[in-house]
Amino acid sequence: MPSQPSKLLETFENPQPERDYTIRIRTPEFTCLCPKTGQPDFAEMTIEYIADRLCVELKSLKLYIWSYRDEGAFHEAVTNQILDDVVAAIKPRFMRITADFNVRGGIYTTVVVEHKAEDWQLPEFVQLP
Repeated sequence: MPSQPSKLLETFENPQPERDYTIRIRTPEFTCLCPKTGQPDFAEMTIEYIADRLCVELKSLKLYIWSYRDEGAFHEAVTNQILDDVVAAIKPRFMRITADFNVRGGIYTTVVVEHKAEDWQLPEFVQLP
């Protein structure tokens, strides 16, 4: 059992690469440090993506998220870095990360970042009754 965080993101082959489907991962215990005060910042992070050929392996993602626990980072910077790293690992058709940070100094922060592959078209939304 790993006892250390890791920046290594492992992948596996998408079992249905011909289909656009959404993978939604919730990480309610994201923690990093405020780069100004060193105090902990807590967030619920949601990673949503439409895979192309690869998917991110969840245990490696857990260790990757853990790796931020002792790092100082602004909310905007850490959310964009996570997007960049996961996109580099799996090259999805689409990815959105929403980071809902807990209150700090009376202010809530939500950061939403997206990636869209150049050749991918958003499917038409179907509204069910």
